[in-house]
Order: sequence, then structure tokens, then C-alpha cells
Amino acid sequence: MDLGRKNIKKIRGLILFTAVVILALVKFDAICQGIVFLLSIAKPFLIGAVIAFILNLPMKFYERKLFEKPSLNARKQKIYGKIKRPVSLILSFLSVVLVIALVVITVIPQLVSTVKILTQEIPIFFNNIFSQLEKLLASNPEYQQQLSNIKIPEIDWKSVITAIIDFLKNGMGSIAVTTFSVASSIASGTVNFFVALIFSFYILLQKEKLGDQFSRTIKAYTKPAVYEWIMKVVRLLNQNFSKFITGQCVEAVILGAMFVVTMSILRFPFAIMIGVMIAFLALIPIVGAFIGCAVGAFLILVDSPAKAIGFIILFLILQQIEGNLIYPHVVGNSVGLPSIWVLAAVTIGGSLMGIAGMLIFIPLLSTVYSLLREDVNKRNGS
Repeated sequence: MDLGRKNIKKIRGLILFTAVVILALVKFDAICQGIVFLLSIAKPFLIGAVIAFILNLPMKFYERKLFEKPSLNARKQKIYGKIKRPVSLILSFLSVVLVIALVVITVIPQLVSTVKILTQEIPIFFNNIFSQLEKLLASNPEYQQQLSNIKIPEIDWKSVITAIIDFLKNGMGSIAVTTFSVASSIASGTVNFFVALIFSFYILLQKEKLGDQFSRTIKAYTKPAVYEWIMKVVRLLNQNFSKFITGQCVEAVILGAMFVVTMSILRFPFAIMIGVMIAFLALIPIVGAFIGCAVGAFLILVDSPAKAIGFIILFLILQQIEGNLIYPHVVGNSVGLPSIWVLAAVTIGGSLMGIAGMLIFIPLLSTVYSLLREDVNKRNGS
């Protein structure tokens, strides 16, 4: 009798699962639209969770170094316990803002001055080209004869003026709509950012309580074995993401310092600015440093084309040292992921989610890799 009931439950579950799959296939577009809608609503909260996770790393450091002192008496321990979290959160936030401000103050003014130099140099460059062409034509009359034989089609100025008037009539409206759309997007993005920032503060101020609620909820609605597996995966994800972010920051600082020192010794221009920029962009796995190389070479090119070539050679040498010696030890070993899978994670994540995908998929794939490796070893008895 019990066996018959179990079979009936299995059949009901199978029928329900089949019905859900068929409904999902039939209403696939509607389901996708619903998911996109829900994600758009949850976007500031998801961003806030990411900000909270990043700020949590320096916040734990400040809590450990400044407030965890066993030698203090009970009264001071109580006072430290009350101010530990808010003070550490403020210091963590200020540290991140300081780093971003340092990059902006160091890089942006130099980029602006370079653009100004280019705007002054480009007209001179074209004037030199035109003067050289005039000299060439003056010294070679046959070229001028050939140019005079080229038939230039007549321009229908009436049609051109009509097209310009039509564009002004129809285009100004679309320009106004586009301007309004851009302004609305900027305003919406600003509001979402501040909502995300405030939400991240709430998460960090009561992270232990939220963690306990999450754990109790999972435990209440799952079997003990499933609960243990979920908590194991969550702990592994937290560990891998924390190690990856810490290792990526350390690696970026080392790479930036290498560029500042070597460029200063070899007397390349903009050494500090390019070093800071490469360190910041190196937070993007694999491709970030190359973006910094392109921008740095462009800046040096304005000053000296020969030095720009020398900088590219220097970058390739330092990149080999960093890629073969520093990155595998600092980042690769920290997440326990072989180099081939790091490249796969960066490629897949970049294709799906851009720069954010590159940052997310390395620790995510590292977690999957660790779980799979553990299961394979368990099944093989090793």
C-alpha cells in the first residue's frame, strides 16, 4: 500500500514537472520578459549586494586591526563593540573613495591636456601636408595637369539645401527626444546608485543577522543533507570571491609599482600616471592591462613616437613577468583554478556580461571546479 502511494506521488511529481516544462516552452518569451522586468526592479539591490561584498573586505580588516584587542577591560571592549562596525564601515568606504579619487586625479588631467595638445597639433599637421602637396604640384606640373583632367561632378545645391531643411525639421525632434532620454537615464542611474549604496550599508551593518536568517530559512525548508550542501557551496563561494578580489587588488598594485619604477629608471614620460592607470585597469582580468598599454602608448606617442615603441616593448616584458610569475601565485593559486580555466572563465564571462562577467566568472568557475574535483575524487576513492 505504501509502495503504491509512493509511486502515485512520483507520477504526480513527474506530471507536474512535465506540465511546468511545457508551459515554460510555450510561454518562453513571456517568461524571459518577466525575468528581465524583475531584474530591472532588483538591479539596485543586486548592485548594493555587490558593493557590500567589496566593502566588507576592507571593513573586516579594520575591525580586526583596530578593535579586536583582547588586552582591553570589559568596559572598553563593550564600547569598542558598539563603535566597531560603523567606524570600520566608514573607513572602508572612505578607502575605496580615496583610491578612485587618486586614479581620477592622476589620470584625467593628463588625458585632458593630451587631448588639448592633439587639437592644437592636428591642424598644424594638416597644414604641413597641404604645403608639402603644393610644393609637390609646383615642382611636378604633370601631376597638376592630371588633376585638372579629372572631372568633378556638379553638386545639386538645391537638393542639398532641401535635405538639410528636412533634417532640421525632422531631426531636431529626435535630438530633443534623445537628449531627454539620456538625461532620464543619467538621473535614473544616479538614483539607483544611491539606493544601492544605502542598501549596501544596511547589509553590512547587520550582516550577521541577515546570515543567520538565511541559514535558518534554508534549514527550515530543506532536508539536512541539502542544507549542509547549500551552506557548503555558499561558504566556498564567499571564500573564492574574497580571495579573488584580494588577490586581484594585490596583483594590480604590484604591476602598477613595476611600471612606475621601470619607467622612472628608463626616463619615460608620465610614469606615475601610466602606472596608476595600469594598476587600476589591471583589476579587469587579462585584458585590463592591455587597455592600459594602449592608452599609455597613445599618451607617450604625443611626446615621442620612439619612446612609445619603447614603452610597448617594456609592457610586453613586464606583462610576461607578471603573467608567468606574479599572477599565477597571487591570483591563480588563491582561487585554486588552473590557467586554462581562468582564460575560459574570462572569455565566457566577458561574452555574456562584459567586464562584470570577467570578474564574476573566475571565482564562480573556481567554485564549480572545486566541487567537481571533490566529487570526482570521492567517486574514484582517492
